[in-house]
Amino acid sequence: MKPNMQSSLKKILIDGFLIFAILTSLPFALGLQQETVRRRDLIIDLGDGLTTDAQLTLPVVGEGPFPGILLIPGGGAPDMDEYMPPEATETGEPARPHLQIAEYLSERGFVVLRYNKRGVGLKSMLSNPDVFFNTTIQDLKRDAEKALEALMHQPEVDADDITLLGHSESTIIAPLIAIENPSVKNIVLMGAAARTFSEIRYFKMVDLRINLAEDILDTDHDGLISIQEVLDGLGPSPKTGISANDLVENSTGEWLWRSPWDANRDGYVSISEEFQPLLIRLFEYMITATYPGSKLVQSHLALNATLDLIGKVPSSILILQGENDILVPLEEALLLEQRLTETAHPDHTLITYPGLGHYFYPEDYWSITLGPIQDYVLSDLVSWLKNPARKVHHISTQISNLIAELDLRTNELESARTKISDLESQVKGFQSTLGTSTTLTNAAIVISMIAVAVAFVTRSKTRVIEEKE
Repeated sequence: MKPNMQSSLKKILIDGFLIFAILTSLPFALGLQQETVRRRDLIIDLGDGLTTDAQLTLPVVGEGPFPGILLIPGGGAPDMDEYMPPEATETGEPARPHLQIAEYLSERGFVVLRYNKRGVGLKSMLSNPDVFFNTTIQDLKRDAEKALEALMHQPEVDADDITLLGHSESTIIAPLIAIENPSVKNIVLMGAAARTFSEIRYFKMVDLRINLAEDILDTDHDGLISIQEVLDGLGPSPKTGISANDLVENSTGEWLWRSPWDANRDGYVSISEEFQPLLIRLFEYMITATYPGSKLVQSHLALNATLDLIGKVPSSILILQGENDILVPLEEALLLEQRLTETAHPDHTLITYPGLGHYFYPEDYWSITLGPIQDYVLSDLVSWLKNPARKVHHISTQISNLIAELDLRTNELESARTKISDLESQVKGFQSTLGTSTTLTNAAIVISMIAVAVAFVTRSKTRVIEEKE
């Protein structure tokens, strides 16, 4: 055989082998891409003619019933995915923390329901600004209760094994629902608030920014902030929610303080006499003025601190907290842990994460960085939910509840027996009284008959005498 023919034949054999290998391995390759989560779109009726879109994620294998988890939207205007656009994230890719949580949990045997916050649509865009800006915290609680009801009515869900998961603002809502609804088995609080809304907001708007000014901006520690110190200290990224452009501007080619920071116009801002008083005025405006969204802010002011009621929550409690969270600082989670320990809550766990921020993505203490939740946080969440020791605890709790209910029923039965005995005594007394009364009545009748007879005899005698005369 000629060399060229041998080469061609060899090439044909190799090509044929490669095609065979690709065709025979294709089913296995497709198998590796098998979906591990099912999805079902829902519409939740929030009442008053208002609805919101929702989605259920379910395990692919099995019919259930599976444990159910409700993700309650946090602060701001999140959709059901908690969508973050690529330009806002550290990775330059869109982030969807709630979708990430839902799929991670459903892949591991849970049914998860998430829903758009009222007035919010796809990609966290406002679909109904009027509804969104007139929302109160009470509205958000009722919305979560409607979503909880929808979750519990899904045929694949075990209605006796329900978890509420709240993040940020919704960590205020989850405990309120759990106290009123004993069917909630667990609550998970991520970036949890302990103190009142106004206390946390004051910390963020005033205390934290004073700390920033003293520790970062005032490099010479003279109590004054210069424009150069602002430019050097803040740079292009905001810290504690405030950027260099919020303080200074360069519209004329020269950097100047924005009004009204430098009140005395000496070129510097005094931390104690100008910076702090203005921050306090901004805080007071936020909690008292009327503006789009002020109804929600001011509705929060009527609530008690979560710290005051967390010990009354009958559900098991998991608190997850980033140690670099500046929106809801670490101290909030520590206060909740202390109160739960003080009240001897039977099943609570706190896990903190060094280097993670409010969205459980790496960040330094002064900045807010957006991105996907770290996988080890989600792993901790699943481990806690599936912990066999906690299942034993729940069985023990159920037995204790049954014993308590049995004791209640026994006490009710004893009370009923006592009432029956009292009624029997009353009946006997009435019968005795009735017997005495009957005897007297009979005697009265006999006496009356004798009296009638005597009267009749007497009258008869009188007639006889009259006739004789």
